[in-house]
Amino acid sequence: MKKELLISFCVLMVLASCKQKKEETVQKKSVCITDSLAKIISIDTAKTTNMQDELSLSGEVSFDDNRVVKVFPFSSGQVTDVRVSLGDKVSKGQVLAIMRSADVAGNYTDLTATKSDLSIAKRQLAQTEYLYKNGISSERDYTEAKENYNKAVASNTKIQEQISINGRGSTSANGQYVIKAPESGYIVEKAVTPGSFIRSDNAASMFTISDMKDVWIWANVFESDISKVKNGYAAKVSTLAYPGKVFQGKVNEISSVLDPDNKVMKVKITLPNPDMLLKPEMFTSVLVTNNESTQSVTVPATSIIFNDSKNYVVIYHSKCSMEVREVNVIKTVNNVSYISAGLKPGEMLVSKNQLLLYDALTEE
Repeated sequence: MKKELLISFCVLMVLASCKQKKEETVQKKSVCITDSLAKIISIDTAKTTNMQDELSLSGEVSFDDNRVVKVFPFSSGQVTDVRVSLGDKVSKGQVLAIMRSADVAGNYTDLTATKSDLSIAKRQLAQTEYLYKNGISSERDYTEAKENYNKAVASNTKIQEQISINGRGSTSANGQYVIKAPESGYIVEKAVTPGSFIRSDNAASMFTISDMKDVWIWANVFESDISKVKNGYAAKVSTLAYPGKVFQGKVNEISSVLDPDNKVMKVKITLPNPDMLLKPEMFTSVLVTNNESTQSVTVPATSIIFNDSKNYVVIYHSKCSMEVREVNVIKTVNNVSYISAGLKPGEMLVSKNQLLLYDALTEE
């Protein structure tokens, strides 16, 4: 019995030795790069660089608050007509809405009254001055007439200034108040409709106009990722509306507090918008990239061969000396793979069409 076991053990050892020799033969199989093959492959060198990290965020487009004009009514009243809609392009001086205002009508009534008072005061001053110079009226009467005239002038000027501030040229005596665009741009906010009543204590704007030449992207950063985002980090913004198009920008503002509702920190990315492709409230995907202080061996991501749940590269020594080597990939960012084991800086590897060589080198 012991003799039979010994014979079986010897047979297994011989078979294992043959298999190991066969595998070694596969790895050391001589493969040369022909002239035609050399034209379609690329050879790169592994090098040590700082690791990059990518953080994927969600966000939305907003207009640039520094490039907007908010249109407020100067008087209370009722909106009778609205001439624009959300998103419309408007020119400076274009009519946005029309109101009927009792305040405006009251200003014109006061203007008429002060004009009458001014006319009376002027006539009385002239008469008193004539009588004073001819010794009929006293100096006191003449001084009083001058004061009344000055008060009438001041009252009239005050009402004129009020009308001028509240939209001279845009108001009329019947109480009509025309709201015009102070600047050219796009209507990005609209808070009134025909029939709306504007109260004197209403602090909200009627319209917001933005030129849309620059837009803000507000991205959401979860609490666990806050340390991965800093001012100046590069950001790539993509949208559902323009698949394949990437807008390049940088993180230029980080909120100091978390949003109380969503428990996320807001970061702002300013993007130029010359073609007006980005619209407010548009959903975006943001990829923030940063350089870490940790260094690692890097190779082009195209050089990695994934097979049997492992990663391999084809190491190039010479035209007829190559080997397949397993490597440990930490992560891949921007078409660059970071290697933690299996490769040293300075080693050369095939990064294009290496699968042809891999198959030849591993063929049994």
